[in-house]
Amino acid sequence: MYQHTFTCKTPVDLPLGKIVCVGRNYAAHAAELNNPVPDEPLLFIKPATAAAPMSEPVHIPRGRGSCHFEGELALLIGERLTDANAADVPGAIAGLGLALDLTLRDLQSDLKTLGQPWEKAKGFDGACPLSPFVKLDWLPDWDNLTYTLWLNGEIRQRGKSSHMLTPILDLVAYISSYFTLLPGDVVLTGTPAGVGELAVGDRVAMGLEEDWLLVETSVA
Repeated sequence: MYQHTFTCKTPVDLPLGKIVCVGRNYAAHAAELNNPVPDEPLLFIKPATAAAPMSEPVHIPRGRGSCHFEGELALLIGERLTDANAADVPGAIAGLGLALDLTLRDLQSDLKTLGQPWEKAKGFDGACPLSPFVKLDWLPDWDNLTYTLWLNGEIRQRGKSSHMLTPILDLVAYISSYFTLLPGDVVLTGTPAGVGELAVGDRVAMGLEEDWLLVETSVA
C-alpha cells in the first residue's frame, strides 16, 4: 500500500488524496502524439488507488493494449489551496518528487476518438508510481528544474521546467481555481517528449537534478 515518504526518512503526516494531472504541458510531447497544443491547461485526475511506490515493480494491465511511460515532476501539497495565486503556491508545496503517469495508449486513443474522458486509460490501480519526495525546507528555482528518465539504461526523456507551457506555480494556482487542493494531494506537471511503450522485464530509472533524487523500478 502506498504512503507518502520523504527522502530524508522524516515521517510524512499527510494522507494520500487525489492526484491532479495536466496533459500536453510540453509542446514537443503534444507534437510527438500529433495532438494540438491546448490554449489552457488540460486537467484530469487519477484516484488515490492509482498511487504506488516507484520502488516496487510496475504491473502492466494484461489484455488492454500498450502501456506507455510518461515521466513527470510530482508536487506534494502540504497546505490547502483554493483559488490561489502563484505567490501563494510555494509555501503550500511540501515536497518535490518524480512520477510515472502510466497510460494505456490504445485505450486512450479509442476514448479520444469517442470524445470520452481518459480516466479508464490513466486511472487504473497502480497507474501512478511515485518516488519519495524531497522535503522542501528551502525554495527551489521552480523555473529551472531538470529531470531524466532512463529505460534499460538509455535516456528516453529529459524534462526541464523552463520548457513547460504553463509554469509550475501558475499551474498549481490554475488547478486550485477549479478544485481545492488539500494536504496530501499530488500534482503531476506534465511529461516531455520521449514517451514510449513498456514491456515486462524493462528497467526504468528516474533522476531529479544531479543528485537530489534517484529511483529505479522494473516492469513485471
